[in-house]
Amino acid sequence: MHNPEAQEYIPEVPENTHTQESPLAQFQPRRRRRIGNYWALFTLIAFLFGLGGGYLLGDWKHTRNEMSRPNPVALAEQINPPDGYALPARFGDIGPQLLAAGTIDYDKFVRTYDQAGQPLSEEQLAILKDGSDAQIVINRDNAYFLLNFFWAFGLANENPILTEGPMMKNGPEKVTNFASTGGWTIASKPVIKIYASKPIVTLTHDQQSLLEEVASQVYRPCCNNPTHFPDCNHGMAMLGMLELMAGQGATKDQLFEAAKYINAFWYTRQTMELATFFKATQKLDFARVDAQQLVGANFSSSAGFQNIHQWLVSNGQFEQAPGGGSSCGV
Repeated sequence: MHNPEAQEYIPEVPENTHTQESPLAQFQPRRRRRIGNYWALFTLIAFLFGLGGGYLLGDWKHTRNEMSRPNPVALAEQINPPDGYALPARFGDIGPQLLAAGTIDYDKFVRTYDQAGQPLSEEQLAILKDGSDAQIVINRDNAYFLLNFFWAFGLANENPILTEGPMMKNGPEKVTNFASTGGWTIASKPVIKIYASKPIVTLTHDQQSLLEEVASQVYRPCCNNPTHFPDCNHGMAMLGMLELMAGQGATKDQLFEAAKYINAFWYTRQTMELATFFKATQKLDFARVDAQQLVGANFSSSAGFQNIHQWLVSNGQFEQAPGGGSSCGV
């Protein structure tokens, strides 16, 4: 800082003393001016280059990020194929048996879909009343029907998973306290009387072992419980579908692959994000993603899915998926 009271120091030159100027002295001021100009020009160029380069780099990163994002429309058709996904099982006479057992009250069941604005088709009514030898194909139009239909089947079918598994952890008297039991309100009998009450599909020892192996590894994004603990409607419906497929000879790989697509139709938004993750990190289309890995705890449990969701958000990959509610009620 300049001090106005300070006196400028001027070296004393002896009188009558001639000081000889250095041969370079006359050039010093001009040289300094030139260097100063060069540095100013260099700084300006560097600034402009940095500004433009930063803009271009940022724009390139933005473009690269946009290009790396999977196409959401294409992904939606992968996880929910327009023609549906054919399961390795047929309906058989499950519908009529559920009606006869009082597990489904026909009028209540039909009214539920009317009130939801999704009235049952003639084909679905026939499956319910008469049974069907048709192969089960899950698609966008019938995913809600199959959810409740197989919820009823999983709830009523007698199986050790229900009578000896985690559902009994609080004792038989508390078994109706779960969402998958107490939430079933369209039966013609009390839930406690229909729970695991009818051997609609009986499995062999090997089929039961396979069912338990797969059910203990198939998760759902609404909670952290596997299908072996079917405490909500999706878990109970998945159990029913796995029972039917295992009883009709499905292999381990077929069961996991079927669970992968069933989850995709019941949890469309969450599966969309999982498909985005595998496409962005491993360049895998949904069909090529290992089914057992996808439906496992690391990806399809509530905690696993949240980890994937946070990764997508942090890495700019998140896209809003179309539709796909996952309510745990009828």
